Amino acid sequence: MNYALQIITAFLGSLGFSVLFNIRRTKLLIAGLGGMLSWSVYLLLGLVFDSDPIRYFFAAIFVTVYAEIFARIKKTPTTSYLVPAFIPLIPGGALYNTMKFALHNDWQSFGDTAVYTIQLALALSAGIIVVSSVMRMAHALYRFLFPKKQ
Repeated sequence: MNYALQIITAFLGSLGFSVLFNIRRTKLLIAGLGGMLSWSVYLLLGLVFDSDPIRYFFAAIFVTVYAEIFARIKKTPTTSYLVPAFIPLIPGGALYNTMKFALHNDWQSFGDTAVYTIQLALALSAGIIVVSSVMRMAHALYRFLFPKKQ
């Protein structure tokens, strides 16, 4: 039941940010589903990996592929789907704890949580970079192999 609630709230949170970003109609549902899928993949990867950064990395890869596919289908920018889908993956709790430890002058805990938060952020950005780079290379290869006729 706990996982179902988490998945539902991931959908609603992504849907709310999609409204904030003025995403319309069917695109709104796709963006919300992206957030739901991102958190679902993260939870499922917990069955295989114990490391949060690795789970974040593979969830980021999945969500970026999802966003790239739907961006091409709906002919919209990838960020329209990518940003809302990443909302559930943002390490807000870790960032909050990092700042809390800094404010309470608990420098040992601050250092530990800061490293952990940076690892999560790097895992997310690395997942995006991997997929974006592969997509860019695939597009360049396609244009090379099949040039436009003039």
